[in-house]
Amino acid sequence: MELSTCRPPCVAGNMLSMMCHQLCKWKDHSRLRFNSFFVGHRRFLKHSESGRRYILKDISCSYNSEKIANVPSYQELVDAKVIYTVAPALGHNQESHPESSSRVPAIVSALKKMELTPSFRGVDVMELQNFKPASVDDIASVHAKAYVSGLEKAMDQASEKGIIYIEGSGPTYATPTTFQESLVAAGAGLALVDSVVAASHNTGNPPTGFALIRPPGHHAIPKGPMGFCVFGNVAIAARHAQRVHGLKKVFIIDFDVHHGNGTNDAFYDDPDIFFLSTHQDGSYPGTGKIEEVGHGNGEGTTLNLPLPGGSGDIAMSTVFDEVIVPCAQRFKPDIILVSAGYDAHVLDPLASLQFTTRTYYMLASNIKRLANELCGGRCVFFLEGGYNLDSLSYSVADSFRAFLGEPSLASKFDDPAILYEEPSAKVKQAIQKAKHIHSL
Repeated sequence: MELSTCRPPCVAGNMLSMMCHQLCKWKDHSRLRFNSFFVGHRRFLKHSESGRRYILKDISCSYNSEKIANVPSYQELVDAKVIYTVAPALGHNQESHPESSSRVPAIVSALKKMELTPSFRGVDVMELQNFKPASVDDIASVHAKAYVSGLEKAMDQASEKGIIYIEGSGPTYATPTTFQESLVAAGAGLALVDSVVAASHNTGNPPTGFALIRPPGHHAIPKGPMGFCVFGNVAIAARHAQRVHGLKKVFIIDFDVHHGNGTNDAFYDDPDIFFLSTHQDGSYPGTGKIEEVGHGNGEGTTLNLPLPGGSGDIAMSTVFDEVIVPCAQRFKPDIILVSAGYDAHVLDPLASLQFTTRTYYMLASNIKRLANELCGGRCVFFLEGGYNLDSLSYSVADSFRAFLGEPSLASKFDDPAILYEEPSAKVKQAIQKAKHIHSL
């Protein structure tokens, strides 16, 4: 794996240049501060405000798929409405980079402030802790083994330099802890799949899972990293659902503002995994054209719907009703996985859609309902993008409210005055074209 240690990657093409330009313009937000100390071979990172402790253990690549570990008790799963994991990757950090270590702690702080954590909600909300990292074999179900081993070896160089830039077309960095913390992030998703599936055997309304994890994953292609992403967390979870739980048909919804090209590529010829992506037309990485529908046996199980800049709540509500629902109903999935990117929010700096907190509440509520109707409620969300800490954390919190069946509090955060008219004619044209191509 080629590495660069002297400068950020020089990226060619208009889309990539635009991303680099936006990175340079990025203004650093006020951040939560962390203290760290070492005990033996474990690194402890302590939240300076809440006292929360995250433990990054030495990674053992011996995940045993024959025995599902760390699944909560029967009663806990039956009672819970939301189950989540936290993998903040505090050591994987570059200051002033939008994909920084502030993202997950900002969400956790917002959940606590808005009384959406187990300490406030009792049995309704559960945090799954002490989950195992993913194994190299788990990662290799999606990624080339040469990439995985190359990244592990690159950690020595990262230890010497402090930070390196790993191969890929976006500004994707690595620190000495990136490999281990990326395994932890993927493992957090696998543990949620295990728990949600286990619950679905005992109740018709299992908890909805949410992996509050980073680094994100949907740009990571099978042969390497890309666009802030290291391992394809949702793709790895999809293969896990198939291999370990026998859930043959997996429906993946990706509503990040950027096309999930890595997930797209991983399953482009797979008829048993339906990948549906909505994203801003012309945005990074320039993939995800509406004509890209899959290949060979997988033809028809990829749906890409680029939306024009300025698309917002009305556009996404229409897309859900006219495209996502009929696709899912026809596919008849055994589980729904969601690449939940919150960077289509109107306040996010890296794109120009105008979703609001209410848009994300609608998506969370409707996807949960769809899972209940089609696949026994089995549904897990995976955090992807979202770089304005306020809009990110408020929107995730409102997603939790949707899972709990509670009213949205979006009106306390959204400001209708900053919204402008959506390009309804262009949106309608895109929807009609997608419906025609896929015979919806």
